[in-house]
Amino acid sequence: MQMTDGFYESRAMPLSSETCINWYPIENKLSTGEVLSISLLGTPGLEQLATSGVLNQINRGAWTFKDKAYFVNGTGLYRLESDLTTLTSLGTIAGTSRVSIADNGNQMLILVPGSTGYIFTTGPDNLSAITDPDFTANGNPQTVVFMDGYFVLSTDTKKFITSALNDGTNYLATDFGSAESNPDAIVSVFRHKSSLFVFGTETGEVFANVGGSSFPFQRQQGFILSKGLIAPNSIAVAGDSFMYIGNGRGEGPSVWGFSGNTVVKISTPAIDELLKTELKNGVLADVFAYSYSHDGSYFVGWSLADKTVVYDQNNGRWHERKSDIDGTITSWRPNSLIAAYGLLLVGDSIDGRIGKCDVDILTEYTETIERTVSGRPFQNQGAPFTVPFIEITMESGVGNAASTDPMVRMDRSKDGKTWSDERARAVGKVGEYDRRIAWRQNGRASRSEIFRFKYAEPCKAVITKVEADVRPLRA
Repeated sequence: MQMTDGFYESRAMPLSSETCINWYPIENKLSTGEVLSISLLGTPGLEQLATSGVLNQINRGAWTFKDKAYFVNGTGLYRLESDLTTLTSLGTIAGTSRVSIADNGNQMLILVPGSTGYIFTTGPDNLSAITDPDFTANGNPQTVVFMDGYFVLSTDTKKFITSALNDGTNYLATDFGSAESNPDAIVSVFRHKSSLFVFGTETGEVFANVGGSSFPFQRQQGFILSKGLIAPNSIAVAGDSFMYIGNGRGEGPSVWGFSGNTVVKISTPAIDELLKTELKNGVLADVFAYSYSHDGSYFVGWSLADKTVVYDQNNGRWHERKSDIDGTITSWRPNSLIAAYGLLLVGDSIDGRIGKCDVDILTEYTETIERTVSGRPFQNQGAPFTVPFIEITMESGVGNAASTDPMVRMDRSKDGKTWSDERARAVGKVGEYDRRIAWRQNGRASRSEIFRFKYAEPCKAVITKVEADVRPLRA
């Protein structure tokens, strides 16, 4: 029985009810590249390094500038120093919304969408608001990137603007461009390699820096993406490409990936259904993305209202991440992820803490990570059957000081909605490497049966396979 295809939960349960929460699938391949089997590994945990405050001082964005880690927490800009414990307060960033950040190597521009832009410099540290009146001459700036010596900013008037060369404090009212192939509003700008992507609500246009004494960016003829951008913060780099949540005119939202000179659909119908729900509930525009690499895989995640969905570009499989915040299940709690000091650092959606993210960390701060996986339903062509024996193979003998006798729990469902009582089995204390994890006498199923496994222990988490004895019954 293969339990590890990843996340795919259909509206028509129990036809498909594969869940993969806080596990991620990896492929075990032969030298020829053939997939031999699929295993599940536990998603990374979080460990606090420093904090800028308490509740309500949540993270609004983060950036690595001059090899240092910067976080906007609440209304403050902070730098986590290289000792990983010292947090330096650098000034005030007004507002409460997620910020957009870019740098040119000497200046870091922090933009509060629709409000104020700030320039931060070092040697000595200085944070100051952009006061040039031409900064807002073509509308209120919304997002920012840096490209070819210029800060490029989208605005709320179907225009995008540029700063002076290598100077984010100076602007000219005449330095603006517009996306003209479609009359949709500009949502965001994004840089990919040597191209500037200007995304509207229904299409994306591509610009290049052609130089000259006038406005430097010109649209590339014939280079138009047929899918626009729904959520301005949903774009994320994915290896040598990028992905985003978007749609075309009259279409529902999906996840799209840039490939060649076009975009290809990445999301499954299950992911599309989640995005449609977010759109219906009026929260899809708030979705934000993150990306990072680990052990040769590129993970791209989108934080939704109550869960985070993550795509592994290495094998094309999805999984979910959720956090337990004092008994409340939420989307994965990081609000930003950046690489600095050889670590993956995270800002927080709950308070002002700053942490590191790593697969060797077995908790999320002080909270236990509950990991859940269920597979495709067992069926016998509509006829009744029994499952007298089912065994899950996990890395055993992983008990430690925090949990000396870790347990995995199993429950069953005939409809994907109601579940049996849980039955626990030991994974193995320290040194019990040959521990078998099996359940017998699992009852009778009239048409189908879903088995679900839960693991909530601060211990190493690895699942390699699930095997079951399925026996048909006479009608």
